[in-house]
Amino acid sequence: MSGSFFSVLQRVGRSFMLPIALLPVAGLMLGIGASFTNETTIASYGLQNALGQGTILHALLTVMKSAGSVVFSNLPILFATGVAMGMAKKEKEVAAISGVIGFFVMHATINAMLELNGLLKEGALPDGSLGMSVGIQSLQMGVFGGVLVGLGVAALHNRFYKIQLPAVFSFFGGTRFVPIITSLTYLGVGIVMFYIWPVIQQGIMMLGHLVNESGYAGTFIYGFTERALIPFGLHHVFYMPFWQTGLGGTMVIDGHTVAGAQNIFFAQLASPNTTEFSVGATRFMAGKFPFYLFGIPGAALAIYRCARPENRKLVFGLLISATLTAVLTGITEPIEFSFLFAAPILYVLHCVLAGLSFMLCHIFNVGVGQTFSGSLIDFVLFGVMQGNAKTHWINAILIGIPLFPIYYFSFSYLIKKRQLKTPGREDTGQETKLYTRSDVEQARKAPSGDAAVLPVSETIILGLGGRDNIEDVDCCATRLRITVFDESKVDDRQLKASGAKGVVRKGRGIQVIYGPHVTLIKSDLEDALTTA
Repeated sequence: MSGSFFSVLQRVGRSFMLPIALLPVAGLMLGIGASFTNETTIASYGLQNALGQGTILHALLTVMKSAGSVVFSNLPILFATGVAMGMAKKEKEVAAISGVIGFFVMHATINAMLELNGLLKEGALPDGSLGMSVGIQSLQMGVFGGVLVGLGVAALHNRFYKIQLPAVFSFFGGTRFVPIITSLTYLGVGIVMFYIWPVIQQGIMMLGHLVNESGYAGTFIYGFTERALIPFGLHHVFYMPFWQTGLGGTMVIDGHTVAGAQNIFFAQLASPNTTEFSVGATRFMAGKFPFYLFGIPGAALAIYRCARPENRKLVFGLLISATLTAVLTGITEPIEFSFLFAAPILYVLHCVLAGLSFMLCHIFNVGVGQTFSGSLIDFVLFGVMQGNAKTHWINAILIGIPLFPIYYFSFSYLIKKRQLKTPGREDTGQETKLYTRSDVEQARKAPSGDAAVLPVSETIILGLGGRDNIEDVDCCATRLRITVFDESKVDDRQLKASGAKGVVRKGRGIQVIYGPHVTLIKSDLEDALTTA
């Protein structure tokens, strides 16, 4: 993979984070609303007087269900907006509104082409070919359509947002030109998509069929690959097509064709007619719960027990916060990166065990979905609260229980056998540390005259080769994602001195891993760059 291609991919991956960040809140509203307006649930817990139809709580929960559902129903336009804004280098708000315009124009054009060719009549196209996009009947493009718009609009935006037109047209120059060229471009794109998308759609369906036909082996490969891409920050690019397009399967729910594993799950969650969640969809999500809730704590215990006795108290404090973060929020990178860079072989083992977790959840019909990550909150809301008959959530627990000792004993064996330098086993004189938010705050407040400890932002800037070497700064859930002009000027040791847990570089694309507080670091870094 070339450096420039990696740089583009990491920018695409981070641009997914804004629409993805909506999912936990929308999922909570939909999950709680759907759970406690379901007649079976109400009857099972004897809550007719409190939650039955006609009560204030029932009305409130119905509103929550509707408010959560609308986000999942309109993810394509959210991705069009989020990707356009995330990929834009400057004037991001213009790119965002242009993304909306491009999405409307493309689907309105497709709708007109369908009508002109008499293809809106019932039975004119194969089942599942058509869908509704923001109230426009169009070809069922799903999130692929949104990403297509977002990437194209970002390219147009970055090319034309500074354009200078002749004096007579100067009012339409600069950023005003971007929505204009977007409209014209996506009118043409809509016409092209009318002809080629049905072919692409058929290809996606065939590929999705192949993935589904691969059975348990395919699920293992999916789980292994998803985890293996975490260090490169490309996991969003990998799993999103399975979650949001026909690659993850299609299903007719309450008379509507739904494509994508996550969309199928939440459509079933919102449906009062669901008696059991589709394992064909949740196979791409459920496998995270056993190793998030049991495997990660087992690995943390092994690292703690293998630490030198004099370091165990310190290591315990570091690992307990990282483990709780993984279990409660589903953000596993703080604990995963505690052994990834010190002992890569442990991460390979982790990927294998993650693949097995996905495969076993598929084998034992675990039907638990998720919003953003496999956290305890998602497990309770979308597994336990939906009932074992619908989700078989108990099987996930039974899969997870043996994963704890498997992680513990396998990690312990490898750490001791290969003398791996996991936290607490560093060489004499080397600091035992997983950098936390308090460390970052302390460094940030350090006096600028202190030559030994620079403010964090200045340390990062130095590590990136100086202000003039930084082209673009952004972040995802746990890492800064930076594009530099000259990668040879980047100093990994300097970046780690700022509190980074690790540095991933591929050409001009640099990723600096800090943890969940990375958004604060990004804000301070941007302030430092703009006030220089």
